[in-house]
Amino acid sequence: MNQSLIEKSKQHLWLPFTQMKDYDEHPLIIESGEGIKLKDIDGKEYYDGFSSVWLNVHGHRKTELDEAIKKQLGKIAHSTLLGMTNVPATELAEILVKISPEKLTRVFYSDSGAEAMEIALKMAFQYWKNTGKPEKQKFISMRNGYHGDTIGAVSVGSIELFHHVYGPLMFDSFKARVPYVYRSESGDPDLCRDESLEELEKLLIEHHGEIAALSIESMVQGASGMIVMPEGYLAGVRRLCTKYDVLMIVDEVATGFGRTGKMFACEHENVQPDLMAAGKGITGGYLPIAVTFATEEIYKAFYDDYEKLKTFFHGHSYTGNQLGCAVAIENLRLFESEKIVEQVAEKSKALHLLLQDLTSLPHVGDIRQLGFMCGIELVQSKKTKRSFPPEQRVGYQVSLKMRELGMLTRPLGDVAAFLPPLASTTEELEAMVSIMKEAIHEVTSRES
Repeated sequence: MNQSLIEKSKQHLWLPFTQMKDYDEHPLIIESGEGIKLKDIDGKEYYDGFSSVWLNVHGHRKTELDEAIKKQLGKIAHSTLLGMTNVPATELAEILVKISPEKLTRVFYSDSGAEAMEIALKMAFQYWKNTGKPEKQKFISMRNGYHGDTIGAVSVGSIELFHHVYGPLMFDSFKARVPYVYRSESGDPDLCRDESLEELEKLLIEHHGEIAALSIESMVQGASGMIVMPEGYLAGVRRLCTKYDVLMIVDEVATGFGRTGKMFACEHENVQPDLMAAGKGITGGYLPIAVTFATEEIYKAFYDDYEKLKTFFHGHSYTGNQLGCAVAIENLRLFESEKIVEQVAEKSKALHLLLQDLTSLPHVGDIRQLGFMCGIELVQSKKTKRSFPPEQRVGYQVSLKMRELGMLTRPLGDVAAFLPPLASTTEELEAMVSIMKEAIHEVTSRES
């Protein structure tokens, strides 16, 4: 049975962000989950060290979330949001507005973070058209940024490995930089921040009249290696967007819903975006729901008589799905009753101490952390920060070793990513970090 399933997976599936030749050599099929562990079809258990791609909150098979879906299923599974709404979508929107930055008053539903970003880009573009400034059509995006894999999201992304092949499909955007302190010449967070903001302001001085919006991940560039922004940078970007009349789109898909120790990461610097995309943790990791938040000012630019053609012509078949919204409501109730955000903020301190133990390893160059978003950058030379040769695929080899030792995660190049479920206990965090340490030590000792 198990071997048959593996053969079927090899014969018929095409997995995301996966070279299938790698999968054929190291196949894995998950059968069940309980708490923060997953179990494969052979009965082996693994810690879910990346929250099933950064989205699990309470662990797997959380009773309250299971029951919320069952209860909603007894009423209706789905009806469209085109021209009408439904009960859980309406109730969830009210809750979301209450917990989001105060200027964000409108909620537009979709099915994934990439779609939420695509919607924000289209809203920003049409906002200026609707308000009589159609010349503002361009976007500023961040080098090493990632916002998803639809064409608009890719166009404002800038990770060469992921995006270069699709160049002919993408629209051009201006590129600015997020400070990468570890890889900077000075290694000074304040200097890196100030230089990056100066560069951004020069770009805005020259081109603000044609720029509709700037898109930026909130506090942490995730897919590029968990690059944590120096203090004051995100707030500085907000000031410049306001100064030069450019909308600020903040991507909270990975960072939102408690992952960084705040409900939304932009709260760390009291940033009020004009548009904000969120997803992943919204349903506790159960069902695909995403949202694009907008200010009332942006919403009103679309509100008019139909013949004025200011309508936002965008939607998805499963927008505002009742099952997803129902489990999201229960998820956010658990956030409040179990004080998830406060617990992450507190447990992050213990996690920081645990991660510092990895600094003793000779090939750990940098450890970056904000809340439960962590990246351990592996280098061939700690002194010179020289990277391992790409063909050695050290990060990938470390992830395979972690799998062997009982934890699943995915590397970001030679950065070991660690994003445990928010409900992880200190003891569980200690066990997972111990697995990371052993795997990093064994692989890097062999490869160096």
